Amino acid sequence: MLTTEPFERLVQKMDSHSRLVRAWPLTGGVSAQIVAIEMAHADGQTQKMIVRLHGEIDRQQNPQVAADEFKLLQHLKSAGLAVPAPYYLDTSCEIFPIPYLVIEFVEGATDFAPKNLPGYLRQIATHLAQIHQLPAADFDFLPRQADNKFKQRPAKMDDSIGEGRIRDVLESVWPLTQHNPSVLLHGDFWPGNLLWRGSQVMAIIDWEDARTGDPLADLANSRLEILWAFGVEAMLEFTQIYQSLITLDYTNLPYWDLCAALRPAFKIPEWATDEAAEKRMRERHRWFVAQAIEK
Repeated sequence: MLTTEPFERLVQKMDSHSRLVRAWPLTGGVSAQIVAIEMAHADGQTQKMIVRLHGEIDRQQNPQVAADEFKLLQHLKSAGLAVPAPYYLDTSCEIFPIPYLVIEFVEGATDFAPKNLPGYLRQIATHLAQIHQLPAADFDFLPRQADNKFKQRPAKMDDSIGEGRIRDVLESVWPLTQHNPSVLLHGDFWPGNLLWRGSQVMAIIDWEDARTGDPLADLANSRLEILWAFGVEAMLEFTQIYQSLITLDYTNLPYWDLCAALRPAFKIPEWATDEAAEKRMRERHRWFVAQAIEK
């Protein structure tokens, strides 16, 4: 049961002439607690907003994650990207024990069954290319992509995805020589972080993993996610569209594919909706790893 009292205080803090109408938790957030609120203004108009409270893992990795995400959304909104508008940041910890931000409530939903897959893939690729046209220098407040990730192996590895074999390849070449200028990275760009209304992307959400670094890292993660959701042909089409929109050196893409292939270690059973989905994800993951190693 959601306690509304802190959200009543939050609304008062944002605007003493407004009041809380209702507050309700939203499902789907993995790394943050997401609560929708509706507030009534003095003129009688109502407005929906989203309150984001980042999870412990994100706060440990970056204690400034709320402030960074708020500043990032300000930059992106002013640059014309499809992101929720940032409304309010509170780092005082007076209402909640952690900092939080309040952002626009975007009317839309994720779409994993598009009626027009080619058009859907083009929109996704176009939005990713737009993100990667923003230079890292404009986002010096964000963490830098880690280049020491393969110095030490985890104590336990996921043999079911061939983690040891993947790490053998990556350890032999890491750190990679970066051939592309550093840019803004979303960090988790996949269909689940895109809100659609009809056939139009309305917002790219969940920016807590944003970094600066090689755009191929984002591209590789998106490739695996699209492969899982829509298959090999869709992944290849998405990649071709992206490559037609932005000029990069793609030499290291197979290595970044392998980095992306490590992300689901021990998580596939958790991410899969059922046994059939898990089987399909594992088969496609094996193909993804094989094509990267072959290249």
